[in-house]
Amino acid sequence: MDIDYLLVLQAFREGAGGCLTEFFSKMTRFGEMDVVLIITGLIYWCVSKRIGTYLLMGWTGNRIVNGVLKVTACAYRPWIRDARIIPEANALETATGYSFPSGHSMNAASLYGGLAIRRDMRRGLRVLMMIVLCLVAFSRNFLGVHAPQDILVGSIAGVLVLFLTGKLLAWLDSNPSKDVLVAVIGVVIAIAASAYSSLKPYPMDYDANGELLVDGLKMANDTFKAVGWMCAFMVGWILERRFVRFTTEITMQERFLRLAGGLLGYYVLSLIINPLIKAALLGTAGVITACFLQMFFVVFLFPLVMARFGSDSKGDTVAETQPKHARPNGTLRSGERS
Repeated sequence: MDIDYLLVLQAFREGAGGCLTEFFSKMTRFGEMDVVLIITGLIYWCVSKRIGTYLLMGWTGNRIVNGVLKVTACAYRPWIRDARIIPEANALETATGYSFPSGHSMNAASLYGGLAIRRDMRRGLRVLMMIVLCLVAFSRNFLGVHAPQDILVGSIAGVLVLFLTGKLLAWLDSNPSKDVLVAVIGVVIAIAASAYSSLKPYPMDYDANGELLVDGLKMANDTFKAVGWMCAFMVGWILERRFVRFTTEITMQERFLRLAGGLLGYYVLSLIINPLIKAALLGTAGVITACFLQMFFVVFLFPLVMARFGSDSKGDTVAETQPKHARPNGTLRSGERS
């Protein structure tokens, strides 16, 4: 039945002359890993450290959950299951890993869904964020790279992880000394996910020519990326809380400087340094190391630079560890700044 649904969308896509394909191709980019990480990083650096921490922690958790679910279900992509499905060519470039659940949907849920469920956000913004999440998720069906159950479970699971992340951070507000324990548990979960993905058996199905349909270990590549991101977040988060404590209570000029400097550093790392690392450290080691450095830059290295060369070197100690005005659910009272 899910294939029939995709075939209907495919016929509509082809009959519409490409105008909607262009729109949904643009929408699907809002769910790509780099786009979500960059936007979340900019929120963390320039807008609200508290909200940025919540989104980054939730996103890294979602990447682990997505990777483990994918290698557990080992669901083939729609065009592998049925040759009648012809996905949009550009969408294939980011259709990595197994099909269930949708990584783009979970990425979108981490950012847009994560903002939509925060009660301290304006209602109009929350509605807009939910619309973006739905459009990103549906784009994966429209472009033929995911089945409907992939986006449904991905979206729901993604929002659930962000909800639990909010609860965890609210608990840490009352128990700030437990942050190291949380970080250690996060790293242990990441390592366990890596071991599970490396050691578990994968389907060995072949086509009529004797070619392996899907290489399971290649499909687990996204899980190994998530391991690097999760470990880097947990380590960088603790180091920032202990030794940096940067603030987002800054002038508009400083925000623009952070935006420009952060983007420049991120792209130098992603486009120059990380490819060299992957070339030097082949396979899983290179993937994990590159992703570790990527997240470590966002969470700790660039904040360290900001704190050392910015106007404030003490940072959001109260906002991060002792938010006296935080509600039990971790949201802020109306008018309170993050």
